[in-house]
Amino acid sequence: MPAKNLTVNRAALGHRLAYALRHPDRVPRHLARSARDIWLRRRHPDHVSYYRAVMRSDTRADPDAAVGSHNRERWLALGEMQFDYLVGHGLRPGHRMLEIGCGNLRGGWRFIRHLEPGHYYGIDISPDILFAAQDTVVTMGLQQRLPTLTPVRDLTLRFLPEAHFDVVHAHSVFSHSPLPVIEECLANVGRVLAPGGWFDFTFDRTEGEEHHVLREDFYYRTETLTALAERHGLRARFMTDWEELPHGQSKIRVTHPS
Repeated sequence: MPAKNLTVNRAALGHRLAYALRHPDRVPRHLARSARDIWLRRRHPDHVSYYRAVMRSDTRADPDAAVGSHNRERWLALGEMQFDYLVGHGLRPGHRMLEIGCGNLRGGWRFIRHLEPGHYYGIDISPDILFAAQDTVVTMGLQQRLPTLTPVRDLTLRFLPEAHFDVVHAHSVFSHSPLPVIEECLANVGRVLAPGGWFDFTFDRTEGEEHHVLREDFYYRTETLTALAERHGLRARFMTDWEELPHGQSKIRVTHPS
């Protein structure tokens, strides 16, 4: 996978024009996304309802593409990468796991199969992608594993029990979230995280100016997110071993202070 450019501002006009010249075949899709952004922004001023509408549109076309996988092979590969990483870091069958933004269970179906029945809890702001997640449970024959799949309005996690989850996981969620949504999650995840547990989240990293593209893709500096976690009494560290894997995002792990 090519090295990430960590200084470019993808929202800058110069970058967008240069990108269009290099990839003219992608211009029609970008224009369609831009038109959709204008239409949905008028109808959904808050970000969660806006992105829920984006997911409804994308899921109708292709649930795998809606979660960022352009084909089934890539969907399987990214899910396997997430699974292998967490198992390598100590995810055990007896752990209780919360997956924030579980999507159509790209990684989730492997977690469900690995964990003891009833130990997987997936949430998502999109009911549409959760319907696709139910299809994945059926396709993979996981009904007896009793996964819980729940739509949510926000990331306050207020309906979940205190100190219950050993592992909390959010892959490609904060890469689509403005800072207030991220802070809402970090302000509340410590309450549901069991002692000794951890919360892994990925994000689109920049070492230049923080920016977003069409309110769908957000780019943050590492220190912005680690400082935000520490503001809410959590310890955060950048996961350097995740950088060695073939993907497009970076990862931070959040824990309770020792």
